[in-house]
Amino acid sequence: MSSINRKAVEQAFETYTRQYQVSDPKIRLKIDHTYRVAGLCERIAETIPGSDKNLCWLSGMLHDIGRFEQVRRYNTFSDADSVDHAAFGADLLFQEKLLDSFGTFEQDHVEILETAIRNHNRFRIDDVVKEPCRTYCNILRDADKIDILRVNYETPFEDIYNVPESEMKQATVSDAVKQNFLEGHAILRSVRKTPADTLVSHISLVHELVFPISIRIVKEQGYLDKLLAFQSENEETVSWFTIMRETLAAKQLI
Repeated sequence: MSSINRKAVEQAFETYTRQYQVSDPKIRLKIDHTYRVAGLCERIAETIPGSDKNLCWLSGMLHDIGRFEQVRRYNTFSDADSVDHAAFGADLLFQEKLLDSFGTFEQDHVEILETAIRNHNRFRIDDVVKEPCRTYCNILRDADKIDILRVNYETPFEDIYNVPESEMKQATVSDAVKQNFLEGHAILRSVRKTPADTLVSHISLVHELVFPISIRIVKEQGYLDKLLAFQSENEETVSWFTIMRETLAAKQLI
């Protein structure tokens, strides 16, 4: 088990985020998300023999470091409209040496951290990533997906999707997005056409969870159920959400 000074890491994280407007809902959201993902990483790691829960916790603390500068520069969480936040954050940490402010870490741990952070938002982990690094990537990806469900339920549409609630409630779901959902996998950004497509894509993240504990946590927290209860004012979308619920129930994912 690696020796990581968690208090020092948390203090460094607080120091870094203090340069941003903590009163901004987007910044506050990502601060809270970071701590929850770190905790989820540790909880998942505890069920996986041989995994280093301290290193997993650290990956959660660092995974979204690029989000803060993304919000300051572009005022959006949309990577398509700004920068790839994972690659941007990894560059800050490992190329511009921001990691040094969080402590001194063993080189093999640094390599795992960089790989996990760069891969946490990708549609698929790079084929070149092998075990045990691949397991660390999957732990972080599962933890992030679990909390994305919570974030998307708790955050107003205006803050998370940059669209008014009235527009979201009238939006339809594209045929390609429906097909991707029924195929049982995540949905690429390039496929999404409407605000409701983005909501469906976040619900679809549950298809990608790797570890049994991750599905148990999703059921325990209940945010997937709440997202599926979205009150659309579009009849076609209402019908589609019923189909999604039935599909996930049949797979025992809710």
